[in-house]
Amino acid sequence: MSVSSVSLPGLTRQRPFVFFWLARVASTVGYQMLALMIGWLVYAITGSAFDLGLVGLIQFVPAVVLTLLIGHAADRYDRRLIVRVAQAVYVIAAGLIVAGLLTHTLTRNLLFGAVFLIGCGRAFEMPTAHSLVPALVPPELLPRAVAAWASANQIAVICGPAAGGLIFAVSPLLVGCIAFVFFLGSITLITMVKTERPPPARDPPSFASVLAGFEFIRTRKRLLGVITLDLFVVMLGGATALLPIYARDILMVGPSGLGLLRSAPAVGALLTTVILSRRPIERHIGRAMFAVVAIYGVATMVFSGSTNFPLSLIALAVLGASDAVSVVLRFSLVQIETPDTMRGRVSAINYLFVGSSNTLGDFRAGVNAAEFGAVVSVLIGGLGSLLVAGAWMMLFPELRHIDRYQPADQKRAEPTGET
Repeated sequence: MSVSSVSLPGLTRQRPFVFFWLARVASTVGYQMLALMIGWLVYAITGSAFDLGLVGLIQFVPAVVLTLLIGHAADRYDRRLIVRVAQAVYVIAAGLIVAGLLTHTLTRNLLFGAVFLIGCGRAFEMPTAHSLVPALVPPELLPRAVAAWASANQIAVICGPAAGGLIFAVSPLLVGCIAFVFFLGSITLITMVKTERPPPARDPPSFASVLAGFEFIRTRKRLLGVITLDLFVVMLGGATALLPIYARDILMVGPSGLGLLRSAPAVGALLTTVILSRRPIERHIGRAMFAVVAIYGVATMVFSGSTNFPLSLIALAVLGASDAVSVVLRFSLVQIETPDTMRGRVSAINYLFVGSSNTLGDFRAGVNAAEFGAVVSVLIGGLGSLLVAGAWMMLFPELRHIDRYQPADQKRAEPTGET
């Protein structure tokens, strides 16, 4: 049954989802402002592509160390409380940077410390927020809610860096203060979210229950293939960490140009997710997923060699649009095919893979750029994305044959989850 054939109120009438959507925008705007400021300041202080890569690696460590704890907590405690606590950590990180700027004691190590705190907060916030979405809308609206939730992220990724870059050119201190306010606003909005989800069981944690998410994914090849595809594509194709180098040394557009470069992928992604929220992809899901991964790789290669600012923005916008389709398809598959009792643990593992792909991708890009230069590093990433897409089509033929979403309570009792 298609979403359009179901007689249900629109997403704007789902008040808990609306508050959650607004909170997502506020939190991500604050995060993107801080990310832009940290990237520019690290490169300004050190002049090192390797240090830009370390920003990604530092955020990777909390995701790996905390994954099992996060998933277990998200399935047993109030997910709204976990999100609020995680965003409070962002407030602390923003406060550290603001204090460093005010006292003229801002150093590379202080920035790295703030990055580590942000990584800890995101490790808890992202998978918990993912697993909270299905509890805020009727099941029939979930694919549209996923697209709308993704659009919240893209709106913030457009506005945050663009505004942050312009404000940074006037006052770096003001960027940190505004990010601080956005985080507080998000905490307030999350407090207003009400859900009818029954209180989760709080059985004493056991080693088996903590590892249950890994076992669940391992026995379902569709989920395993979807999650690992993103890991390797983004780990190879990521170029975000090198944008300060492109802005300052290759395109020579300064911090305001850096803001536009960071926003460009979100412009393409936002247009795509708005369309998907109204007309979700409901057929030939597997083929669509591999097609957009290929487009992602080609767009990355075009960006790598561009010395023209408008062309670079267009390439990044196409990259963002293709990634948005992939995100919506993958997120919907993971959430729809996972029962609610497992969503916290499965979402935590999914975040480990997704978060690892972004942060390790940034580190990979920084290391390669330090050795071969930024252009070659990004080009390697684009080629790698295409190779991974081809390899996964052969390793996981189940993915190619996915036609429709299949809710967890309607799936056959097959461990492979094949169609």
